[in-house]
Amino acid sequence: MKAIKKYVLSMAVVVGLGLGSCESVKNTNKTQRGVAIGAASGAVIGGVLGNNVGKGGNTALGAIIGGVVGGTVGGVIGNRMDKQAQKIDEALPGAEVERVGEGIKLTLGENSVRFDLNKSSLTSTAKANLDRLVPIFNEYPDTDIQIFGYTDSSGADDYNLKLSEQRAASVKSYLTGKGLKSSRFTTIGRGEADPVADNSTKEGMSQNRRVEFAITANEKMVQDAEKEAKQ
Repeated sequence: MKAIKKYVLSMAVVVGLGLGSCESVKNTNKTQRGVAIGAASGAVIGGVLGNNVGKGGNTALGAIIGGVVGGTVGGVIGNRMDKQAQKIDEALPGAEVERVGEGIKLTLGENSVRFDLNKSSLTSTAKANLDRLVPIFNEYPDTDIQIFGYTDSSGADDYNLKLSEQRAASVKSYLTGKGLKSSRFTTIGRGEADPVADNSTKEGMSQNRRVEFAITANEKMVQDAEKEAKQ
């Protein structure tokens, strides 16, 4: 079993929150916090996490950073995410599982989630791998899950963006069809943006055709963590 990558974002949170007063931070939403914290902390941890950190809620990393609670409560949430990440890693050894702050970034490459060529329909292999996630998502119901679809750079930009949106939606549709609550999921198509490998090679293009999940605490988990932290 491979070790799960774990990134602590305490420094990022400190830098990001230093941009304004506590009251102004409280009045922002998750995406706005992700943009502010991501932009401020990009120089600090960008070398580890990559430039995606600074793009706010438009990436899996940005979505996770935008949901940071911090403090003792954040530690409680982090412990719960540690357990969930471990189970995901055991269920899908071919996936890339990263513990980032108080969330989980899960990357499913073509070895985990495949689509028919130029289509958004899931292959039987993709469905079988998603089936492995269903019981884990059921076991940890108090999370929000954002699904990001990506393509390689071949094809027109508009076509790739639409295809990535359709593929992310297909993943959501399949998971909700297995009984998971639709309200837990949001989908975002990123097209050929944020490549993780060189699109000039077949191997690199294959790596860029992927689906990423940002798994974060929902309001109930935060409230439960606050109660536990006070005990």
